[in-house]
Amino acid sequence: MTIRVLIVDDQIMVREGFSVLLNAMPDIEVVGEAVNGREAVRQVATLRPDVVLMDIRMPEMNGIDATREIVAADGDAKVLVLTTFDLDEYVYQALRAGASGFLLKDASARQLAEGVRVVAGGEALLAPTVTKRLITEFAKTAETARPPALAQVGDLTERETEVLVLIAQGLSNGEIASHLVVAESTIKTHVSRILVKLGLRDRTQAAVFAYEARLVTPG
Repeated sequence: MTIRVLIVDDQIMVREGFSVLLNAMPDIEVVGEAVNGREAVRQVATLRPDVVLMDIRMPEMNGIDATREIVAADGDAKVLVLTTFDLDEYVYQALRAGASGFLLKDASARQLAEGVRVVAGGEALLAPTVTKRLITEFAKTAETARPPALAQVGDLTERETEVLVLIAQGLSNGEIASHLVVAESTIKTHVSRILVKLGLRDRTQAAVFAYEARLVTPG
């Protein structure tokens, strides 16, 4: 099936560049473009894209607020944040607002397309080292971070806690299954239970939670 993408950026060259790169992929179609967050919210409601490529710094409404509104309106919405800087506290805020991951704007065509596919498939785009570094840094320093309740962490079983730590380290379900020597279906069950117990929407928020709860050692 074709992955339908909405590109949100206030720079026309960025929108057109990404549009050309993605439309060249046989399994991806750019269905619309937006110049700011407010327009993105409207277009998402109309076009129902599978993935939203979201810039952060834009006039009228920034990407963080737009992501928050989009996710609040549709819990299944997939937002992939675009940024020029690899260590950007606004990216961290966007992840906490519900984004499924982020990409640097200088990503190659292959990285961009693969990022869209990963997010469309329901996975978090957390594998790149730079992503883990960003989450680690701002889980330590962001003043807006809310320390998770100890009771929530305590609700997890020992194995669920182990799986949560591996999610935060950027491992996929298959990689976690290999590491723990269990079936991938078992890991999927653990992940689903973790999300329900912690009241989180996806793997990205689970990873951020793990860093904020200090389940993962920063660095």
